[in-house]
Amino acid sequence: MNFAILIVILIGVVSLILTLLVAGKSDKNYTESTKRNTMNLTVIYAVVIILSLVAVGVYVTWFV
Repeated sequence: MNFAILIVILIGVVSLILTLLVAGKSDKNYTESTKRNTMNLTVIYAVVIILSLVAVGVYVTWFV
């Protein structure tokens, strides 16, 4: 169980880092939209990570 949680967290962190690296490589004309998109993706990742941690906590508390 701990291994599965570790894998999920690791995949999430790697995905976030790679997304931010790719988002930084854009044309100079699209700087403003890139900043907005990066912020949107960061918020999405933050919400998903928090909800995932809550879901794992609920699962461990009630079903294990």
